[in-house]
Amino acid sequence: MELNLKRGKVIKLSYSTFGLTNIDFLQAITEVSEAGYDGVELAFHRDQFNPFNLTDDYVDAVKKRLSSVRTKAACVATASHFFSPSRPHEPSLMSPDLAGRKRRIDLIRRGIDLARRLDVPLVTFGSGFIRDEHLMNALPDPRELLVDSIRQCLNYVHDDEDITLLIEPEPGMFIETIDEGLSLIEDVGSDKFRLHVDMCHLYCSHQDYVGAMARAAPYARFVHVSDAQAGYNLKILKMAEGLHLDLAFANYLIYFPESADYLLVDPDHPMYFCDQPPSEVQTKKLQEILDSVGIKHQVSVVNYGNLDASDSPYDDEVFTYLISVPGLSYDVLERARPIILHLRTTKDAHGHLLMDKMVANTLTGIVHFHEIPGEGTMDFSAGFKTLVENGFTGYASVELYHHVTSWKKAMTDSHRHLSQWIQL
Repeated sequence: MELNLKRGKVIKLSYSTFGLTNIDFLQAITEVSEAGYDGVELAFHRDQFNPFNLTDDYVDAVKKRLSSVRTKAACVATASHFFSPSRPHEPSLMSPDLAGRKRRIDLIRRGIDLARRLDVPLVTFGSGFIRDEHLMNALPDPRELLVDSIRQCLNYVHDDEDITLLIEPEPGMFIETIDEGLSLIEDVGSDKFRLHVDMCHLYCSHQDYVGAMARAAPYARFVHVSDAQAGYNLKILKMAEGLHLDLAFANYLIYFPESADYLLVDPDHPMYFCDQPPSEVQTKKLQEILDSVGIKHQVSVVNYGNLDASDSPYDDEVFTYLISVPGLSYDVLERARPIILHLRTTKDAHGHLLMDKMVANTLTGIVHFHEIPGEGTMDFSAGFKTLVENGFTGYASVELYHHVTSWKKAMTDSHRHLSQWIQL
């Protein structure tokens, strides 16, 4: 099935195996084909398609399965979540530690090798995040590390073969916006390095996401598809002199390193989460912060030790949020988890949840949480049309890693919704 728009250009629908990780990998390829998708994205996964465990016989079996179905392998995704479940995206291509960078480069190299063996033209990855270790080390420059690492990856691609490496801008990452991705492509300076556009990410990172698609289209070789909607935009910042807070953009959770306490800067319910009641000096500091943004409500003091830190139905949402917050240690972010759960589950005096929407850390307030197409607020018709009119042809792959337990419904519903723009 193909999406036929202006100028005879074509977008073909694909589905990522990253949303099918609780079934057998070979069966996943068959299921994608039987659901009517033209392409399948082959995503690395620790427990399913692990490049460190793949034998020659199994790669041959994958190739045989692909040859037996109508679906074609569209891309090899070198999973950002691959190395450690609790520290996704790490180590990255710009890790300060050379050993970390080499681990990520090696993973991408294995993706290139599999792309070559399976006749797949695209291999994709992300930049990673600025972490606290970058901030503690003035040198080396993260961008220089990233450019150098990408060039090392490109060394594994032969000049005479049709394999292109792709960077996927992602909310919170060092390469977050389309313009940052285009600037990186210019710096790397290779025809074999281009853009992977995720429509959900663009929706999260650009006020005019359709316009961003227009700029991206000439350099895009692959598209991810999922839906999203507005949430509660919350920025976690370390306390420092001269913090600029803009409540029209987001609310803030300010971390105080000297006490490991947090101040929620929210116009309706400012809160201070602490182990001990604040001193007079700290109380004055808190009031100065609230006064600086015109908050008149008195700050509520919440005993951190009384917060519920047990498993929660919101864990997937909160985990996805926390890993997208750059510049802070994982301990700081994990300590914030019970606070966000408290906000998501506690009602105010009027019976309203303190945080009545999914938590977001984006440039637009749209939640980076891949939803089934049609269950959010994205305009796919305008997006697809813009991509094609500006030169994109290729696969648009549905990526729904939050829906692995209900994969069949996710796959079917996505195809049904996106088929509104498909001509048989």
